Amino acid sequence: METQIKDSLINLLAAIKASNGQIIRDEMARLDEFLEAGRDTLHPQLVHFLEKRSYAKAVLFLGGESDIPVGICGGKAGRTSGN
Repeated sequence: METQIKDSLINLLAAIKASNGQIIRDEMARLDEFLEAGRDTLHPQLVHFLEKRSYAKAVLFLGGESDIPVGICGGKAGRTSGN
């Protein structure tokens, strides 16, 4: 399933770059289906990226990248000092 997710993510990001709304909608729906079908078996970090629609980070994760930037949704680097 991870190969299918990665292919869908690559198609989605290309469609975003090309401003192709139909492919964007189709691939986002497909990714939502993959998430629901694999929620219990996919790596928790991949599930997090898909839930938060952090698609570029999901591609990095599936590509074996270990230094994925922390976003505003979590991690110490993503929080302000008052939290």
